[in-house]
Amino acid sequence: MKTVTLAIDDSIDEKFFWLLKHFSENEVKILEQFEYINDDEYLRSINRMVESIKRARDEPLEKGVPLDKLDW
Repeated sequence: MKTVTLAIDDSIDEKFFWLLKHFSENEVKILEQFEYINDDEYLRSINRMVESIKRARDEPLEKGVPLDKLDW
């Protein structure tokens, strides 16, 4: 099974969820439903995230890690 995140316009959300109800739970499951907020609002909603970003901005570049050294 695949997981997909969608932003559904308010003008069609009733129709969209009506359509989803026509599938069995083995075919489609609604895992989470919430109002969309943009990335900036989301990051600001995380406790102490703004302070963490401000501290990171103050760090000297020499302390940073080059992209090719990051372990993704």
